[in-house]
Amino acid sequence: MLVNDYLLIIEPSNDVKEKVNALKKSFAEKYECTQALHSKPHLTLLRFMQYDMNERNIVRKLELLVNQYAAFMVLLNDFGSFPTHTIYVNVETKNNIVDLVKSLKPAQAFLKYDKEHKPHFITTPHITITRKLLPWQYEKGWLELSNTHFNTSFMVSNILLLKRNIEQKHYTLAATFELMGKKEVLMEQVSLF
Repeated sequence: MLVNDYLLIIEPSNDVKEKVNALKKSFAEKYECTQALHSKPHLTLLRFMQYDMNERNIVRKLELLVNQYAAFMVLLNDFGSFPTHTIYVNVETKNNIVDLVKSLKPAQAFLKYDKEHKPHFITTPHITITRKLLPWQYEKGWLELSNTHFNTSFMVSNILLLKRNIEQKHYTLAATFELMGKKEVLMEQVSLF
């Protein structure tokens, strides 16, 4: 049976992607770090493995959860790191993203592939510059970026579900979920009574 690796992500606007890609390219050149060039800028919300035949049901269930949210603004401010191996663009406005990720947790049962491959919910939102760094790359790169300022923002109006067969390298689009704002409308209605 065909098994896929899935990523539920937020994709930044084109101008933000260009800015982050410029950072990634600069880092790759300065610190001999070609892995910085391999991934496209994004914020991962959820990662899981599942049988391909379950995809249609997964898409329907995720759509019901994601459609509850209204579009929101993401502010990016400076850099952060997971010491010794990863440097990323810091997300200043985490609350909407963390709330969205938490709202996906009821889906855990149908996203679980097996005991060893449970869904991974990302509660530290970030846009990776590079990961799997050698110690010297991390130390020099972090010294530079921790003293560099970076500020930008973008609007999130949809969430993407990407997939790849576990034997392939590149992801393809499986579904796009619109943030339709139903949750905001419900909250306004409740306040009227």
